[in-house]
Formats: sequence, C-alpha cells, structure tokens
Amino acid sequence: MTTVIDIDARSTQHCETTALGVLLRHQGLDLSEPMLFGLGSGLSFIYWDGKNMDFPFLGGRVKPFDLTRNLAARLKLELLVQETTSPHRAWENVVAPIDAGHPVGLQLDSYHLDYFGSKVHFGGHVVAMYGYDDHDAYLVDTDQQGGAVSTSLASLARARAARGPMTARHRSFTLTAPRNPPSPEGQIISAVTACADAFLNPPIANLGHRGIEKAGKLVRTWLQRTGDPRRDLPQAALLMEKAGTGGALFRNLYRDFLAECARLLDSSHLRTGYGLYAEAAALWTEVAVLITEAGESGDARCLAQAGTVLCDLSRIEREAMQALSRLGSEAPKATREYL
Repeated sequence: MTTVIDIDARSTQHCETTALGVLLRHQGLDLSEPMLFGLGSGLSFIYWDGKNMDFPFLGGRVKPFDLTRNLAARLKLELLVQETTSPHRAWENVVAPIDAGHPVGLQLDSYHLDYFGSKVHFGGHVVAMYGYDDHDAYLVDTDQQGGAVSTSLASLARARAARGPMTARHRSFTLTAPRNPPSPEGQIISAVTACADAFLNPPIANLGHRGIEKAGKLVRTWLQRTGDPRRDLPQAALLMEKAGTGGALFRNLYRDFLAECARLLDSSHLRTGYGLYAEAAALWTEVAVLITEAGESGDARCLAQAGTVLCDLSRIEREAMQALSRLGSEAPKATREYL
C-alpha cells in the first residue's frame, strides 16, 4: 500500500522552516523561508560547552521547535503536537493525518536517516512527511539533504525513538490555518521586537549579544581545547556555514527577512537593522574562515583575529537589535500590500 500526498517541495536551507513551509503551503499559506524564520523570532545565539562535550558549539537560533510555536501563535494557526513513548502509537499519530491527506512534521535524530551523509547526532532535526509505503517513508528535508527524499521505515523509527540532547518523544505535529488568518505583515513588529528583546536581555552570559562577546574571548583558546584541531575546528566552522543555517549562522536568513520587511513597512529602524545584519552576516562567514584556517594550520593568530571579529559582532548585533527593539514605537507605514 502507498499513500502519498501532493506537496510543494522547494529549495530551502533550514530544516524547521523547510517543514513549516511544506505544511503551510498545503494549507494555502505561502511565505518565503526568511519570512517564516523571522515571524517565528528564530534568531538567537548560544555558546554551549560542558564537561560531557568534546568541543564547544556555537548556535545561532532559538531552541528546536520554539520557532514553530512562535509562528503558530503569531498566525493563529492550530498547532496539534503529539508525543508518546510508544513506537506503535507514534506511527499511528503519523499515518492518520497522512491518510486523511495532510502532511505531518516530525522532530527526530538525523543520524539515523538513510539519506544523511554526515553521521552526527542531532535530535532537533525537523522534517515534513508526506507519504509512506510498506518499506519507506517519503520526507521533505533541506535542499542540502536532497529536498524530497525517502528513508526506510526502520531508520525512521530509530530516528524518532532516539534519546539524547534536544530529542523529543516521537514528536509529530500538524498545522491548520484559520479561515481568515491574520496578515503576516501585521505580525512583523511583534516578531521583530520579541526577538530583539530576548537577544538584548539574555538570562545568562552564554546567550544573545553577551554570548557572542563570550565566544570572542573563549574562541582564542580553542587550539588548547581539543586534541584534534584539524578535525574539530573546521567541523565547528562547517556547522556555522553549512548545517542548515543558510550560511553565516542564520544571519543570512535574518538579513533577508529584514530586507523583505523593509519592502513591506517604511521604517528607519528596520532599514538600520537590515544594514547592520548585512554587515554581521559577512563577518560571521569571515569568522568561520578564520576558525577553519586555525584548525588546518595550528596558527593561534587566526583564532585571535576571529575573537576580535566576534567582539565586533557582539557590538554590531547589539546595535542592530537596539534599533529593531524600537520598531513598535514609530508606527511604521505599510509600503505595499502583502501578497
């Protein structure tokens, strides 16, 4: 038996926005990937290290699934989330909506998926599932992972059952749009200011602009932090640029979101934020290059330079978010209808 839904699978870069795009287009709501990311207040920063970690991790977005919850709340979407410890019930939770003609979002560990060439555990990976047969599940993943892909049912079961950092208990979800959803344009101000406020006022020093400043100090020690710098430093840089971030640790996506917003709303604060994030995106890519060079050459001067750039980035992003946090105070004028 084969059940496959007709879906719109597009070239996209980030896993959660990829899945959200598939589910929402099926509901008749077609938004760009940067707009999905921005309306979900997806941008953040974390410097993550710990005794059980082989090497520090730089993250550039909010926690897995927070973006989905944020977006659903802003657009008044009905978000139905199901979790269970039972593999049998987990499968029933997925096939029921698919058999009814609705694609389903899944959170799982990408390590177990057949089509993933890079075997690294990541329990916060999100895909859209749109069909299945007796042997395989049909999924939509990022363009980097192949777009419309398939994986064996056994591998999917392992990926959904995995336990560890950022995993969920066989999480599946569907989205239903209301008959008269709020205009995405009307949600820009709340999405931008919420993201800015969280970034500017982090609860701990590892997050937001404070986290970037901390990274600028600690990245200088990374050659001493690892026994295999030729492996760990280029891998860290690769994750910043290629691991579903859209490049520049999600800053390219947020830059493009702000550019789209600036075409919709006449706001000097939006234009300031866009200009600063365009600058920041280029600098994040420069940091990744310097970290790679440090790992390959063993030259600590590359890390010292990366640290200097990160300290500049902390200031630039702080200034950008300060401008964006004032967006709600100026009542910006719409420049055109949102189509």
